[in-house]
Amino acid sequence: MAERHPTMLQTADGRELEVVVDGSRDGLLVIYHSGTPSAALSYPLFTREAQARGLRLASYSRPGYAGSTPRFGRSVADAVDDVQVVADNLEAEQFLTFGWSGGGPHALACAALLGERCLAAATVAGVAPYDAEGLDWLAGMGQENVAEFTAARAGVDELTAFLSQHADAMRTITADDVADSLGGRVSDVDKAAITGELADYLAGSFRRAVSRGTDGWRDDDLAFCAPWGFDTEEIAVPVSVWQGTEDKMVPHAHGAWLAEHVSGARANLLDGEGHVSLTAQAGRILDDLLEQSRN
Repeated sequence: MAERHPTMLQTADGRELEVVVDGSRDGLLVIYHSGTPSAALSYPLFTREAQARGLRLASYSRPGYAGSTPRFGRSVADAVDDVQVVADNLEAEQFLTFGWSGGGPHALACAALLGERCLAAATVAGVAPYDAEGLDWLAGMGQENVAEFTAARAGVDELTAFLSQHADAMRTITADDVADSLGGRVSDVDKAAITGELADYLAGSFRRAVSRGTDGWRDDDLAFCAPWGFDTEEIAVPVSVWQGTEDKMVPHAHGAWLAEHVSGARANLLDGEGHVSLTAQAGRILDDLLEQSRN
C-alpha cells in the first residue's frame, strides 16, 4: 500500500496543520488521534479496517509534530479546534473518533466539547487525568515513563532537556529498533506484537514526530499533567474505554478509572492485552464506535 502524503491545512489563527486521509472517500468520517510522540502517517491495518466498513479515516499531526505549527501552552481541550478544521475541510458535519495512547485524552475532548458533531468516541490505552482522584498516576508504568513524566512535572526546561536526550536516536529509528527502544514500557505481549507493518508504522511515526524537534512531544506531556479543560463525568456522547491488563506504558488502572469516571462509558478491559498489542483490535473498535453512534 503506497504511503499517503500529508495535506496541509490552515487554521483560523494562522497555523499549518497536516492531515492524512485514507479509506472510503464518501464514507462517514473517523478522526484518529495518534499516540505520544507521533505524527500523521497511514497505518495499513487501520486503513483496511476502515475501508471494509465504508469509513473515511483521517489522522492529523498535533501542533508541534512534523509539519504542524507548534502551539505552546495548548491544553488537551484545544485539540477540538484542529479537529474542527479537519472535519470542515473534509465537509463532514459529524464524525466518529478514537485515540490510542496519548491520543486517548484528545478523543475524549471531542466527546466532551463537540457533542453535536462527535457521534461516538473511544479511548484506547489512553491516560487518565493527572489529578484523577483515587488514581496513583505513575504506579505500574515502566521506569522510562516515570522518568519522563517526573521531568514534565518539574517544568518546561527539565522536560525539554530530557526529551532532547532521546530525540536523536528516534530520528533514525528503524522497525527493528522499536521494541528495544521502548525498554520497560512494553510487556512481553507488546514485544511480540511489534513486528511487520506495525513496527514499520511505529518507526515511521516516531521519525516524523521528532523530524522538526520535540515541541509536539513536550506539549503533549505538559498537557497531560495540567487540567484538561473538561470534566469526564459530564460527557454526554457515547464513549468506549479499551485497555489491556498487560500495559506498562499506560497501566490498566488508568482504563479502569476512565471506565468508572466517563459518564456512561462502555468498558472493554481485556485480559492479556498490552499497550501496543491493543491496536490489533482496530476492527472491533470501529464496529463498537458504529454501534455506539446508533444508540
